[in-house]
Amino acid sequence: MVSARVLQLLVLACLASALPAIDDNGNHLVIAPQSPVLEIGTNFTATCMIINTAEVTADDLYWNLAKTTLPKEHYSKVNRSTLNVTLLVAGEQPEWLFCHCKEELTNVYLDKGKYIHGILLTKGYRPGKPENLSCIAPQEGDYISPKVNCSWASVGRQTAQVPITYTVFFKIIAQTTYNVSNHKNHAQISVGLFPNHMDVEVWVVAHNALGTVESEHVKKEAGYFVKTNPPADVKTIAEKNFSTSLLINWTIPIPKVYLELTYEIRFRPHGSESWTYVPLADITNDIQSFRLQNLQPDTTYVTEVRCKNSKRGYGYWSEWSTSTNKTPEARPASKPDLWKFITRGDSINERRVQFLSKDPVFSNGRIIRFDIRIQDKKNKAKNGSLEWESILVNRSEAADNSSNRHHPITVLKEIVLPDKKSVTVQVIAVNSEGESPTASLTVLEKARELNPVEDLKVWSQGGQLWLEWKPLSSTAVTEYVVEWVTGDKIDWQRENRNTNQTAIKGKLEKFVCYTVSVYRVYSGRVGKPASKEVFLEEGVPEEGPSVNLMHKPGRNEVELSWTEIPQNKRRGFITNYTIFYKKSPTEIQSVVVPGNTTSFTLKSLSSNTKYDTWIRASTIRGSINGTSHSFTTLKYAPGEIELIVVGVSLGFLFAVVMTMLLCIYKKDVIKRNFWPQIPNPGESTIGNWSPDYPLKAETPKENCLSGISVLDVDMCDGRSVFEEDKASLPLKKDKYLSEEHSSGIGGSSCMSSPRQSVSDSDEGGDMADTTASTVQYSSVVASNGYKGQTPSSQPQQAIFSRSESTQPLLDCEENPDMLVPESSRQSQRFPRQPCFRHTADSTNPADFNQADMEQQEVLEPLDFCPLEEDSEQTTPPDDQSAEWLPSAPSSSYMPQLGGYRPQ
Repeated sequence: MVSARVLQLLVLACLASALPAIDDNGNHLVIAPQSPVLEIGTNFTATCMIINTAEVTADDLYWNLAKTTLPKEHYSKVNRSTLNVTLLVAGEQPEWLFCHCKEELTNVYLDKGKYIHGILLTKGYRPGKPENLSCIAPQEGDYISPKVNCSWASVGRQTAQVPITYTVFFKIIAQTTYNVSNHKNHAQISVGLFPNHMDVEVWVVAHNALGTVESEHVKKEAGYFVKTNPPADVKTIAEKNFSTSLLINWTIPIPKVYLELTYEIRFRPHGSESWTYVPLADITNDIQSFRLQNLQPDTTYVTEVRCKNSKRGYGYWSEWSTSTNKTPEARPASKPDLWKFITRGDSINERRVQFLSKDPVFSNGRIIRFDIRIQDKKNKAKNGSLEWESILVNRSEAADNSSNRHHPITVLKEIVLPDKKSVTVQVIAVNSEGESPTASLTVLEKARELNPVEDLKVWSQGGQLWLEWKPLSSTAVTEYVVEWVTGDKIDWQRENRNTNQTAIKGKLEKFVCYTVSVYRVYSGRVGKPASKEVFLEEGVPEEGPSVNLMHKPGRNEVELSWTEIPQNKRRGFITNYTIFYKKSPTEIQSVVVPGNTTSFTLKSLSSNTKYDTWIRASTIRGSINGTSHSFTTLKYAPGEIELIVVGVSLGFLFAVVMTMLLCIYKKDVIKRNFWPQIPNPGESTIGNWSPDYPLKAETPKENCLSGISVLDVDMCDGRSVFEEDKASLPLKKDKYLSEEHSSGIGGSSCMSSPRQSVSDSDEGGDMADTTASTVQYSSVVASNGYKGQTPSSQPQQAIFSRSESTQPLLDCEENPDMLVPESSRQSQRFPRQPCFRHTADSTNPADFNQADMEQQEVLEPLDFCPLEEDSEQTTPPDDQSAEWLPSAPSSSYMPQLGGYRPQ
């Protein structure tokens, strides 16, 4: 506090000397100190003094930092005319600090320019102590350069307004001191002539407006700061008889009079990033050659050498000198990596085996050929060996360089191996220096193949494919082989028998499907593989499936098929297919099917409609649409038209058959409606002979039957009437006498005038209206017995009665003049034949039609006609009282009757 008070008094004293100048300007306020440089992070106190006026006091003053009024808690009143303010210096940018007087006072308001004063606060940091000072004197030609390059590490911060200046001092003991200044952290000092073998001292001073600081002093012999050129003319020499060593030669970069040097050597195989350093203890000082040993034959090595001051802890290492050469070849030191690739043969019970080999790990030279021998275990040669076959290796130089010499794969031989046969293959790799040890592999019979590994898992992680399987405790397993195949590319790697988890070490590509397999190997015998398909990384397929129609579209369905996306364009596992189909832009439907499906049938489609369809293939990374295909469904399904035609035909045939059956079943009804029965006069029954007419032939012009021809037939084939028949005749006579029968002789009577029949009285007026359209026929009843029939005791006149029919009159009845000329004949010759009579009852008009229908069915046999063959009698004999009726003639067609009539 005392020192601060003293500082404040000194400031006031300085200001007192400046008061006349301020007075000349007319200002009433002044701040001390003027334009200070402040250290950031410290407290700063400023003083505002009132001069040349008594109208204001310190109570009327206040402070502003830029445009912000500082709180009164930071103020301290020194006296009536002096006011202090204390603030924390923050931020790196400069700021203005103002002292103001309150404007409420009249004088201040009228002349406020005299009542304000400000100072600029410049901020910065104190310089830090420089560290890690180092100086290097490089080599120029055969000498050390007099220009020494020094560098150091700056400590602390600095601002643009308060920069730090660095000064480097290079002092030769007991001689001149050299220095150079700048604002950087490095500088070059020119010392005229480099002081070889002399002691020097070097240090750096950092200073700015806030202070000065000095680095540590480095006192060393001048050689400590020297950095020579790298060794010159470095050569690596390969010696033929030393396949595991290389000889390195070089030239020293600087004469020994200036420095004694030590060297450092390192080497690595070409393509490797790992260096091997030769221990410094194995390298003596001031040497110019060194032999590298325990190298791999036929391997290209990169060798580097550098040097520095031989004094321990002195000097800087020079840059590296590089040389490259290849060690000589030697006989292969390891077996070739023999493997096989089995595919299905052309026949069912055979395999196609391809034998492959990689170069030995320690091939020690370029492999020029492989010698192979395949031995059938069941058919060994007597001497136990077979001839060897040589497979020449033809590779480019690029494939044989040391970076990829273990990767080239040589196809040795391909054989067809039956499933029931096993072979042992032996392979030797040969280079220019000799043969390798023999590699052996046994392919067992298919039925004897050993079990595969269990619980194989394959997954992608960290850009690699990882495998894991269940370990086997059996000691028979000597190793595992991990194989990965894609397309026609195959590679493999071998794992220790105790391994159950590994990563594929080969180079794998993204979006490529690999079939990864793990084999157990039992002393050269290979077991069955356990395989998985996997992608290192999946993506969206490059193209979508192309859809086609398996068959022509149907009426409501169509069967689609599509080809699988080629393996090299899938870029992932197909999880599913989505089938889209639409018949208009707004009616899009879809069906999702599994990823292993290549065909699907779309159903419930509209008939005679055009559809567009396409298929989308999806993986876990995305989807892609295939090409679109259009098709049009049929209006009718296949076979539907044929089915309709067959159905209609069968229906029509069924209707025809049913109609025919109906016609057969209802033939009488149809016949009665479409073909009315015309009574056959030749089959009519005459029950009574009319008394008005004599029982003899009528005159020719009234006879309408003259046109009927009569065929002579045998008379009942010579049969006679039995006694029992004769006894029944009187009964039949009574029956006939009690009934009236329709004669059915259409045209036997020439009466054309209609009259009511006797049967009309039974029905009354029901039939009266139809008498005008009816045709009257006669019924004749005989009064005398005939041929064995007992006539009545008293002669009776024949009674002739008329019957009525709905059939029209014959032409002969309407027009008697149109009779044929033969009508004048009084009789026809009738042979003896059985006679029948019609028994239909015509007394009831309602039963007339029924009588007509049954007239052919109800015919009662009559006695034989009494006429002889030569008889021309047409009337019954007088001595007979039985009914007489001409024998039933055969039918012949007569147009006058509109149908058939008896002949």
